[in-house]
Amino acid sequence: MEPVAPPLPRAQGQNRPRPPSEPGVIGPPFDVLAAAARERLRARPMPAWAAPMLATLTDERFSDPAWVFERKLDGERCLAFRGARVRLLSRNRRLLNGAYPEVAEALEREPARCVLDGEIVAFDHGATSFERLQGRMGLDDPERARATGIPVFYYVFDILWLEGQDTTRLELLDRKRLLRRTITFRAPLRYTEHRVRDGERFYRQACRSRWEGLIAKRAASSYVHRRSRDWLKFKCLARQELVIGGWTDPEGGRSDFGALLVGYYDGPALVYAGKVGTGYDEATLRSLGARLRQLARSRSPFARGKPPTSRVHWVEPRLVAEVGFTEWTRAGKLRHPRFLGLRPDKRAREVVRERAHAARREDA
Repeated sequence: MEPVAPPLPRAQGQNRPRPPSEPGVIGPPFDVLAAAARERLRARPMPAWAAPMLATLTDERFSDPAWVFERKLDGERCLAFRGARVRLLSRNRRLLNGAYPEVAEALEREPARCVLDGEIVAFDHGATSFERLQGRMGLDDPERARATGIPVFYYVFDILWLEGQDTTRLELLDRKRLLRRTITFRAPLRYTEHRVRDGERFYRQACRSRWEGLIAKRAASSYVHRRSRDWLKFKCLARQELVIGGWTDPEGGRSDFGALLVGYYDGPALVYAGKVGTGYDEATLRSLGARLRQLARSRSPFARGKPPTSRVHWVEPRLVAEVGFTEWTRAGKLRHPRFLGLRPDKRAREVVRERAHAARREDA
């Protein structure tokens, strides 16, 4: 399966394998940075973990020379720690080496010690497909992962640490310069391309191409380990992570279950958001049905909302589903929801209703 982005051009002297620098020494590959940028570097050991920077949803669309715009990829967030060994970690610190062994092996061939941030994706007819990636997500056996026949790529968009230096205080565009200088980006590693200033036209192109959307990033922003308005989500399609709280009986010829009963947390309360009855193939019905039965409980986990009460079964609220839909109704329910897959990389108690915020670019 061919990746969306073409192979990177190789500028003279760029992406050439090099021996690692001594820890704390400001030399190659840091010489790609201006002197003022190098002053932002801080010597520190490689971290065992780094919480990822998260984007804020907004319904504003804008063009601004102080911002860059990247394609929002439809995959699994992955932080890669390339030290004496390679560790691929999800947002909830789950080890991903078994699910994506070819990515770990590609990073082992990279000479630099570094911490990277990016997204692991699979493709379906030239577009990233979360549904196709489901065949790899959650696996912990490299042989089983390879046997699926589903190629994956690691699209890297940031670098947090390099050869004994914390790079998070660098401005975004400086981190991207350092990233391109450091990694060779041989398959399945890919650099996440960006556009400068023309966000509105790029957004229209994204939606015509049926992408999930764009991520707008303030070009001068540092990398922070929390959700920030320096990164903004421009969504073309409405999607929401939701907690599974139960299921309904199947009808007609369907096996295992009819619809999932889903919700989100508002403080300690799980709020009912609706039934999700489409998006399942037979294999998903069987495998998910078996997992639901293992989590069965006698009482509803929903503290608010009005879930159905007949021909329903309740479960411990542990599984998280990715759901596509057209809009939220005034009653706070999903309209035309469709199951896209499970999210083993997300904790159920962290799932809240995602609401659009003002970009507040004037505060940048």
